[in-house]
Amino acid sequence: MAKGYWIVHLKVTDPDTYRRYADVAPAIVTQLGGTYTVDAGRSEIAEGDASLDRHVVVEFPSFEAARSAFHSDAYQSVIHLRHESADCFFTFAEGA
Repeated sequence: MAKGYWIVHLKVTDPDTYRRYADVAPAIVTQLGGTYTVDAGRSEIAEGDASLDRHVVVEFPSFEAARSAFHSDAYQSVIHLRHESADCFFTFAEGA
């Protein structure tokens, strides 16, 4: 079965509130079966004009698991912190 991914590009606009999100979200995501493969390390834009400068990729056992984790009560209970503190492009993707 193909893996599922969260692919997230964001720009933090309120570091203090984002820190509150970052302090709790990874534990929730891990409990929901996610594994962070990229978590805001060094990046470089090769093409295009991207204003979102922080990148996160989370791997799940399947596409359905990725969607389910996002929509879970546990993750939804903290998502407001990200909404309040960052501009974000968030997508689900199925692996090869």
